[in-house]
Amino acid sequence: MGRKTCAYADKDGPHSAWARVAAVAGRRFGVVSAVELRDLGASGDVVTRWLGQGRLYRLHRGVYAVGHLALTLRSRELAAVLACGPGALRSHRSAGAAHDLRRHTSPIEVTAPRSREGHSGFVLHRSRCLEPEDATSVDGIATTSVARTLVDLADVLTEKRLADAVHEAEVRRVFDLTAVESTLGRLPGRRGRHRLRRVLAQYGGGPQRTRSEGERRFLELVAVHRLPTPLSSVQRAGYELDFLWPDAGLGVEFDGEAFHHTVRAYHSDRRRDRKLAVVDIQVIRITWHDLTAGQETLVRDLRDLLHDSALPRC
Repeated sequence: MGRKTCAYADKDGPHSAWARVAAVAGRRFGVVSAVELRDLGASGDVVTRWLGQGRLYRLHRGVYAVGHLALTLRSRELAAVLACGPGALRSHRSAGAAHDLRRHTSPIEVTAPRSREGHSGFVLHRSRCLEPEDATSVDGIATTSVARTLVDLADVLTEKRLADAVHEAEVRRVFDLTAVESTLGRLPGRRGRHRLRRVLAQYGGGPQRTRSEGERRFLELVAVHRLPTPLSSVQRAGYELDFLWPDAGLGVEFDGEAFHHTVRAYHSDRRRDRKLAVVDIQVIRITWHDLTAGQETLVRDLRDLLHDSALPRC
């Protein structure tokens, strides 16, 4: 029996390297980079051989599909990020879809440091300012944070679509006003900054938007639209109401900036409303948005409620 050859160190040949590559690709949407192939033991000659054999398919320079080209959206997004090198992030509309803030639309979008070259098959945004807090991972793909994503979306969406995305972030409990404003502050020259600030205005964000300021604005709105003047800070059923029309049995509570999003506040508000209903008081809750962008709807609703409550009760 002849001497055993040692063509591959540590009994490591192309078959074992392929097994490692296949295992990694199976966890990463069937996509690997040239750097990963090298780290997994595949030399340049081996990669060339695999390309010729149809084991690898070149997607971008230095990025390959493993075994087939039946790629999913996530495969193509990961490939685009890998093609842009370290520090690149799935961004803009692609990141918005990844965070479930909007539906996915083509093309794929990636943000990378300004030194990166452009690629075909996706949109590359170059940015001088990509901080660690701008990055997160969604489905194992480097992606801009929710705050950075909203700032980026302000550049490419209409104000209505942007407001929808911010609202969706709030619904999903991933909206952080402080983080968005901090991110926007680091990127003062963004063309969508004014659009985003208008959208953010309804979420508070300044000392002038206190509860007392909201109550003052409500009384001004009532006076301007010649609605009956309500009583202020009225005690009923053991609770203090911000405003009350006693004859109409209609109370108003200003929720301020908190939006009553905690579980405790949610249940406390409803217990309060039930107890007030026992003494024939209907409570409506208004926010800063109602007093600004939603004024017209609020006034119309108040007129309807005050009119209905003036009708004889059966």
